Amino acid sequence: MNPAYETVEYAREGRVARIVLNRPEQLNAFNPQMRRELLDALKRAERDPEIRAVLLGANGRAFCAGQDLETIRSQAGLDYGDLLREGYNPIVQVIVRMDKPVVAMVQGAAAGAGASLAFACDMAIASEKASFVEAFIHIGLVPDTGSCWFLPRLAGLKKAMELALLGDRISAAEAERLGLINRVVPPERLEEEALTLAERLAAMPPLAVARTKRALYRGLSASLEETLALEARLQSESGRTEDHREGMQAFFEKRRPEFYGR
Repeated sequence: MNPAYETVEYAREGRVARIVLNRPEQLNAFNPQMRRELLDALKRAERDPEIRAVLLGANGRAFCAGQDLETIRSQAGLDYGDLLREGYNPIVQVIVRMDKPVVAMVQGAAAGAGASLAFACDMAIASEKASFVEAFIHIGLVPDTGSCWFLPRLAGLKKAMELALLGDRISAAEAERLGLINRVVPPERLEEEALTLAERLAAMPPLAVARTKRALYRGLSASLEETLALEARLQSESGRTEDHREGMQAFFEKRRPEFYGR
């Protein structure tokens, strides 16, 4: 744990960086300090050459209740656009931009920006007790922290409209059925399963992981021709790596490969 952080915890577990939201009494709702510390922790994991995957979880009974409304209640004239541009958007951007996969471990309620945060991670595993709600509409606001981008791409436009306009809470099982998360497990197995997933990702060839992540995100807005060209370029680069040679040799020698990111 980094003693410099108060609202998040940061720890290295082998090649996995574990980042934990730590305002359990406030249901891990975002205040300015937690936004700053989460962004810093994510950037720290991104910079660390020893880290190959990130596991994002939370303490207490909730994953994240979104914005802590008490912290903005008295701020007359607050421009929510500035709040997003300066506080939330950089968090989503670093998750998507970093070469390392980010796994959300959702043990309880994820609401508003908390749900958006889970959906923004590259993969997500949730407890059977977890739930998700796009709560913005109930206070006259628009989904943010990336939800307007992720929801229609993950769940389809019609379901995204339903989730955003009605603001109904959905279970972890429903979120999995819609493709918003990857897997649902019993509460007592959540930590073990999430860490195992992060460790599996950390054992993959880092350069291929980075290029795959980049190509999939690029493909969401590119034409088929552009995507085919990108795949060819990235495959050309990947085919010249030591990791590719190691993977091929391990395949023929019928052993587990050891990748070094070269």
